[in-house]
Amino acid sequence: MAFAVHEVEQHVAAAGWDGPVRVFALVATGRALAAEPALAHQLPPAVVALARQDPHHLTSVEQEGLPAADDLEGMLGGLSWPGTVDGAAVVVERVVLPPAAEESMPADPASALDYLMGHPDRQDVRLAVGVLRSGESWCAVRTRAHDDDASVAGAADLVPGLVEAVAATLR
Repeated sequence: MAFAVHEVEQHVAAAGWDGPVRVFALVATGRALAAEPALAHQLPPAVVALARQDPHHLTSVEQEGLPAADDLEGMLGGLSWPGTVDGAAVVVERVVLPPAAEESMPADPASALDYLMGHPDRQDVRLAVGVLRSGESWCAVRTRAHDDDASVAGAADLVPGLVEAVAATLR
C-alpha cells in the first residue's frame, strides 16, 4: 500500500505544484491481469513482473471527468467504487501553519485567507492518501520547501480526516 501511494504522489509531483485534486482507483494488479490478459501489453514489463511476484501489488488508475463539487468533501461524498476496485487514493495540495500561528488566525474567512497566505511560517504541502477496502491506509506528505522524492514523509495516519473521507468512498 505504501509503495502505491508514494508512486501516485511521485506521478502527481512530476506535474509540478498548484495542481487540481487528483483521484485514483487502486486495483490489485495480479487480479486485473488475470481478468484482462491484454493489460500485460499496456503495463511496463517491470510492473507485470512485480505483480506476478507480489499478490499485493497495486496499480493506480487516474480518474478523469470527476463530478463537479464546491469542495474536497463534496467531491469525495459524490464518489463510489465498483467491487473490482480494491482501494482509492486522493492527492491534494494544502497550506498549513504551525499550531501557534493558527491560534492567531482571524475568524473572518476573507481576513483568515489573507493571514494564511501572508504568514511567514506557512508551508505548502501535497498530501497523498490511499485507503484499501480492508481498512489499510497510507499517507505521503511532500512540502514545497523540500520538494524531492527523498524528503517525502509517510505513515498510516498522518492525515486522519482525509483517510476517513477516502475510506467512506469505498463503503
